[in-house]
Amino acid sequence: MSDDKDQFQAAAVENEASGKAGLSQEELDELVASTDAGGRSPSGPVGLFITAVALMWSLFQLWIASPLPFMIGVGVFNNTEARAFHLAFAIFLGFMAFPAARTPFQLGLGVVVPALLTALFWIGSGGSAWWVLLIGALVIAGVVLGSPKDRVAPWEWAMAICGAGASLYIYFNYDGISSRVGAPITQDIVVGVVGILLLLEATRRSLGPALMIVATVFLAYTFLGPYMPQLIAHSFKSLGVVMNHQWITTQGVFGIALGVSTSFVFLFVLFGSLLDKAGAGNYFIQVAFSLMGHLKGGPAKAAVVSSAMTGLISGSSIANVVTTGTFTIPLMKKVGFKSEKAGAVEVASSVNGQIMPPVMGAAAFLMVEYVGIPYFDVVKHAFLPAVISYIALVYIVHLEALKQGMQGLPRAYTPKPIVQRLIGTAFIIAAICALSFIVYYGMGWIRAAFPDTAGWILFVLLTAVYVGLVYIASKETIPELETESSGQQTLPLPGPTVRSGLHFILPVVVLVWALMVDRLSPGLSAFYAATYMIFILLTQRPLLAMFRGQGQFGRAFRNGCFDLLDGLVTGARNMIGIGIATATAGIIVGAVSQTGVGSALADVVEVLSGGNILAILFLTAILSLILGMGLPTTANYIVVSALLAPVIVTLGQQNGLIVPLIAVHLFVFYFGIMADVTPPVGLASFAAAAVSGGDPIKTGAVAFFYSLRTAALPFLFIFNTQLLLIDVTWIQGIFVFIIATIAMLLFAAATQGWFFAKNRIWEGVALMLIAFTLFRPGFWMDMVYPPYDPVPPTQIEQAAEGTPVGEPLRLRISGVNEIGEPLEFTALLNMPEGETGAERLENAGLMFREDGDSLIIDDVAFDSPAQDAGLDWDQEVLRVLQPQWQPSKYLMFIPAFLLLALVIWAQRGRGERDEAERRKKRAATA
Repeated sequence: MSDDKDQFQAAAVENEASGKAGLSQEELDELVASTDAGGRSPSGPVGLFITAVALMWSLFQLWIASPLPFMIGVGVFNNTEARAFHLAFAIFLGFMAFPAARTPFQLGLGVVVPALLTALFWIGSGGSAWWVLLIGALVIAGVVLGSPKDRVAPWEWAMAICGAGASLYIYFNYDGISSRVGAPITQDIVVGVVGILLLLEATRRSLGPALMIVATVFLAYTFLGPYMPQLIAHSFKSLGVVMNHQWITTQGVFGIALGVSTSFVFLFVLFGSLLDKAGAGNYFIQVAFSLMGHLKGGPAKAAVVSSAMTGLISGSSIANVVTTGTFTIPLMKKVGFKSEKAGAVEVASSVNGQIMPPVMGAAAFLMVEYVGIPYFDVVKHAFLPAVISYIALVYIVHLEALKQGMQGLPRAYTPKPIVQRLIGTAFIIAAICALSFIVYYGMGWIRAAFPDTAGWILFVLLTAVYVGLVYIASKETIPELETESSGQQTLPLPGPTVRSGLHFILPVVVLVWALMVDRLSPGLSAFYAATYMIFILLTQRPLLAMFRGQGQFGRAFRNGCFDLLDGLVTGARNMIGIGIATATAGIIVGAVSQTGVGSALADVVEVLSGGNILAILFLTAILSLILGMGLPTTANYIVVSALLAPVIVTLGQQNGLIVPLIAVHLFVFYFGIMADVTPPVGLASFAAAAVSGGDPIKTGAVAFFYSLRTAALPFLFIFNTQLLLIDVTWIQGIFVFIIATIAMLLFAAATQGWFFAKNRIWEGVALMLIAFTLFRPGFWMDMVYPPYDPVPPTQIEQAAEGTPVGEPLRLRISGVNEIGEPLEFTALLNMPEGETGAERLENAGLMFREDGDSLIIDDVAFDSPAQDAGLDWDQEVLRVLQPQWQPSKYLMFIPAFLLLALVIWAQRGRGERDEAERRKKRAATA
């Protein structure tokens, strides 16, 4: 207990971010470590052992992702066995690398949660399992004894080993467990109790109290079902049933979320860590500054672009903020940004890194499993909103610069004429397109001509390109921003800066090509990219030394090996929190599936929202933000998508809005990442305030204001799925991108209160109205020309005959759900070919009977369009909505653009007068 003083150091770091002063680099590194990689790095043999375990974890993940085990027939693990090892490494390192916080609240939570669960477990066992009390007492003792920051206490060794052992139990007893499915023995239950209690303690250490509390609430609900209010009550669950579901099967802890972390997420985090150790992070920042630093508010625009690029190599908002923010925030302040605004720009751009394809946050890989679509489709649907969001953030920064009359940093060269620069840009784009064309068809020819050796030939060709790019880089250096004697910052030259690290783009190209062109699985794509990064780390330094004539190849190779080991260890340590988060979120998912609370929650949400789909979306957004105040992005997505994604789809259908499942999951994902911004607990905002010296709450508030564009997009793509490139052609996709970008820029101008000049009230309202019209022109057109004509149910044959082939006929249906409760919903019946309406309905698989004035579905053919629409026998058709002619919804753009022209005309003169006054003031000051 003498180490209590040390226990408060991590908290002190966060408290010092309260706005009094910016933190030093060492303190910033400690802040990142305490949240991402673990704040404890003991010296001596224990520190080496922790490093060795982290290294073993990375090597294990590379091994199971590679084809080697299947080629040599050794070390093959099935999905469940791999998950067991993955969680064992995460829990073991969680106890070893993360000291427990010793604040009164944290200590009380560490005692109360295991005590509460021990009591529930004992009650669930019928009061006969005395060993439950012993296990609970030992866990509580381990918490109370303390957690030194500079060493690992003996009881923490015991907790780490027991937690890892409980995870590996599934691997070592796999055959026995397989032979007694659904009938756990006492040994299974004991291991499950140990595993659950230690997993929750590891969660408290590595992720804070929120996820631990939420998981505990769901576990308590599982055991206390009979005592709950009738709406959410469920049957009694014994200890054996719960432990079997949560720990022994793949329905709980070892479920889909942990599987995605094992198969996909680790390799992407590892790839980012290796790319960062190679020097790509600094390269991306310097390139962004050399290209954009001279613009108005240039450092802020460069911060947005560099954070987008750094998002490729960092899955953590906090690490992204600190990595780019230590460089960009001081420069933003230098050109006139206040501390809070400089921090907010960095937060908004860093957090958005998780939504930027092709390498998105961990939750994107979970969508692959939950939605059941390839990762290529997830990237396709997420691409447009992400790009629009980043363009809008650059524009917001531009507006801030206009408001304050800011200038950029001085260039180190005289730029060429604009026409010459445009021609050069066009030539570069054409060259990239031509190169892509040659590579695509060249690879196709090589694979066809040399099917057995194509992989080796492509590797040799890629390596030749890599060596050539390293040769080019050897003639340059990745520059640092130069500070003149006057203190004035000057920007690096764009050409040398870009050429100094072109080889860093190759592994990203490998990853994108494998994901998007070859359509390999995310896991295998990340494995190939990470393997190529290992090759680059080992060869980059020796090649640069050779091309520069520096000699000392052995030393250069040794330094490359050290970089590689550092990257492997850092990647594993960065995965501790994600591995534990996905396992703990599995408890919540398991409780939802075991208790059936999802259907009960649907009833609650429907009552609260009154069945209004917009109200349901607002409730979902608020729940995501509240949970996200303490939950990591991944865990937040798992919880909210498990609880509310099916509810939104079901209630949307009942209210006549057919929402694609991917749109709902992206909606939840967007609001999950918003939680890293939102005060009072936005961790990324605290990290930015630690760098800028600003107030973290104000920083979070400004960042949230900047992120309103990200908050608006999910609502828009729910109602206009063209934004997700669903059912659009290439031409339509380009058109949607242009219009949506204009709309988002106008939305940003409205929310920032500045367009060409400061907005008047009517101008702000007009800009919002124009933006909404561009996003959803059909909203106004539907009011003028309703898209559907309601007809009586008995005239369904005439309606079917008048519906174009392939178009949906909307039917309002009344029936019962799976458990016999009354249900109303809207069905979309795609109309097949047929001479008459009756023939078309028969081809659609529908037979009717009339019962007085009612039309009843008498039969539905198997595997027919009617069955696909959710129709079933004995359902009543309440209303038929026949599609009718409607003018193009895009005609609504005409009044919108006329109104925009009026706003521009009103503001241009004012803006020019304001700019002239600012010039006079600057001249007078000079």
